Amino acid sequence: MTALRLREPSAAPLAVLVDSPHSGFEMPADFGTAAPPEALRTTWDAFVDELWGDAPALGASLVAATFPRAYIDVNRAEHDIDESLLVEPWPTPVTPSDYTRRGMGLIRREALPGVPLYTRALTVAEVQGRITNYYRPYRAAVATQLESLRRIHGVVFYLDAHSMKSRGNAMNVDAGALRPDVVVSDRHGRTADAQHTAFVAECFRAQGYTVQLNDPYQGGDLVRSFGAPANGVHAIQVEVNRALYMNESEFTRGAGFARLQAACASCVRALGEYARRQA
Repeated sequence: MTALRLREPSAAPLAVLVDSPHSGFEMPADFGTAAPPEALRTTWDAFVDELWGDAPALGASLVAATFPRAYIDVNRAEHDIDESLLVEPWPTPVTPSDYTRRGMGLIRREALPGVPLYTRALTVAEVQGRITNYYRPYRAAVATQLESLRRIHGVVFYLDAHSMKSRGNAMNVDAGALRPDVVVSDRHGRTADAQHTAFVAECFRAQGYTVQLNDPYQGGDLVRSFGAPANGVHAIQVEVNRALYMNESEFTRGAGFARLQAACASCVRALGEYARRQA
């Protein structure tokens, strides 16, 4: 099983990379989870790679994970380890984040509040295998694409694509709150110039969607790791509300899928033109 799928542009290349780190759902043989399938599916950014699937035909590169985030989350720092899940101490220093404290670190503790992923402890060797075989190859593919695009164009816009539940649950900072259609994030201006983030937000507003900036999401570790505005790499996280395009309880595409897919394509197209003006 490969860690990712890379689709390179089939049209004139744009200075745009889209990635979908949480839309994979091929189960590795060594997962060994005890969580029921319906709980696992709630951790899945279902069909997000398809929502952005027109990107290569428009000139953007697209990277998508094949494995589930519940197995290992590439949008967390490599040292964001929850040692309570392990048989033995981690051999190097760990820095658990607030995500880990809420059960959603590099190796997830719960699929849903009160629904553990494991009824056993994991070995260090198991987790290191996930890092070596899945986490690092995915990160390396994103890094390679960004550097290549930056060298060619002098600037690159990185859209880190996700989906969010329509209402936060007890594991989220906005527990119980209804969410907007789209959340666009740049860690409050640290991973992209604010004007570029505002441009992406306006792309979705122009399509009739409600958009919030950096609330309730500020951007995860992928944009934190790769965003370097001073060096021409602008990393922007885009979360779309699952209720817009799918049946959240059945995990099937909904009536709004085609409209949102077209909006994502429109964003890529507009951002590519915008990038040419920035180069």
